[in-house]
Amino acid sequence: MFKNRLTVVSMACVVAFAPVTLADGEVALSDGQAVILGSRQWPIFSAFRDVPTLRAVYRGTQDGGSIAGGCPQEIRTHSDANFSGGSFMVQAGFAEQEMAGASYVLPATMFPVRLDLAEMIFATSAATVQTTTKWSIHVFEGTPATGSEIFSVASDDKMIPHIVLAPGTNGVNVQFMVDPADPEQIYINDNGSHTISIAYRIEDHNNQTANPCFTAPPSSSNAFPTTDTGGLQQSAQNWIWMVSCPLGCGSGWKSFAQLPALCRPSGDWVIRATVTPMNCAAAQGACCVGGNCAVGSAADCAAAGGIYRGDGTTCTATICQPQGNVACCFESTGGCVNLAYASCLGAGGIPGVEGSTCAATVCFPTGACCLPNGNCSGGVSPSACAALGGNYQGNGSICGSVSCPLPMGAACFPNGFCLLMTQADAVASGASWQGMGTTCADSNGNGTADACESQGIPGDINGDGHVNGLDMTQVLANWGPTTAGNSADLNDDGVVDGLDMTMVLSNWTG
Repeated sequence: MFKNRLTVVSMACVVAFAPVTLADGEVALSDGQAVILGSRQWPIFSAFRDVPTLRAVYRGTQDGGSIAGGCPQEIRTHSDANFSGGSFMVQAGFAEQEMAGASYVLPATMFPVRLDLAEMIFATSAATVQTTTKWSIHVFEGTPATGSEIFSVASDDKMIPHIVLAPGTNGVNVQFMVDPADPEQIYINDNGSHTISIAYRIEDHNNQTANPCFTAPPSSSNAFPTTDTGGLQQSAQNWIWMVSCPLGCGSGWKSFAQLPALCRPSGDWVIRATVTPMNCAAAQGACCVGGNCAVGSAADCAAAGGIYRGDGTTCTATICQPQGNVACCFESTGGCVNLAYASCLGAGGIPGVEGSTCAATVCFPTGACCLPNGNCSGGVSPSACAALGGNYQGNGSICGSVSCPLPMGAACFPNGFCLLMTQADAVASGASWQGMGTTCADSNGNGTADACESQGIPGDINGDGHVNGLDMTQVLANWGPTTAGNSADLNDDGVVDGLDMTMVLSNWTG
């Protein structure tokens, strides 16, 4: 735009001014120039190596609390500018009470969203004095022109600081956020347009000396909002609220697309919004566990010990095949080659797990296996040892170098006390060993291990420790079909008969 001279264009006429060249190739206008009937075309190119941050943290009327939502943040901007420094166009025709805004269309599924951070670059160009600019921020559901304003707050130089820039060419990133610990967050709902909007307003310039319709705010003593230098990319999503001027570019809210070409800025506002969706679901993808596939979140997959194939992936016939090369073992030779999973199968090999390599793989391991009875079996594979209920002692181990523990079982002492012991120790201590794998569990809670409780004498119907005429009387008294649980039905066949009498007589103790 700046080749030989800077041209200020209005809808009524053209006035030309010689540019003022600043350090690093910056260009500015001299003070006192006329803004012809509200033209927006009053840009000044400026470049800053570093842009400091003015952080405005808003706190509501409540204290404490926390904000909800564990969804990832979303950043939206139309500008290609670097918010930490770079080149900007200072919109020096911007007057008090005018607003710069940007709209962002979001997926409907993201709503409602919480506004976490709003940012805009303000700048001076060759200012001869320190400038103080009072500003405000405005948040809309929908566009600024057709939506609803749901929040606004102005700088007060207490909680919300004014913009203060030193003399010279300077810029600042004005960041606005609500205290994350404050329960009064800014939540933006979907009004049907799936749109949110952020706008900044100049409440009070440092030095607006005259009617802005006829005289520009002096560029040497004021700060202004900026557009980028990369060209206008989103003309329908950049907005300006303009004061009403005779025969000007319009008044009220206008998108850049609605402005006459002579009034339209050449770039996008340097505005950025960071929001957090409130109703997001964790991204899901294929999870491979032991060769099986299920769709879930990355966190759930990791908790199951699986391999997550990425967001949006689905379970296909090959998704859980190991990725990349794996160790491929050949049974005919005992050798190993690193091959792709499919190639290994095609060559008749046995593929290893994902990430396996021949350098770290023993293709057909064998070793000693300690069996449950305390014996040792040599030359057994890990899977064969597990099938025997044994404990694999390691690749290459031999029975002569391992000590297999003797089997343990419940040992019942005469007083009813129970200990887990080997059979040899049980015999040596006078206990009755109940067998390999038995325990001292007391499932009925009567103080005696289940394995050590007396099983009774068959035929002892009344439980007195003897099989005699009293038990025979019980059989005769209940003779015939009976209900389940009748103690006289010794064989539980639903009838008290000669079979039950035979059991009594066979175990007769008198």
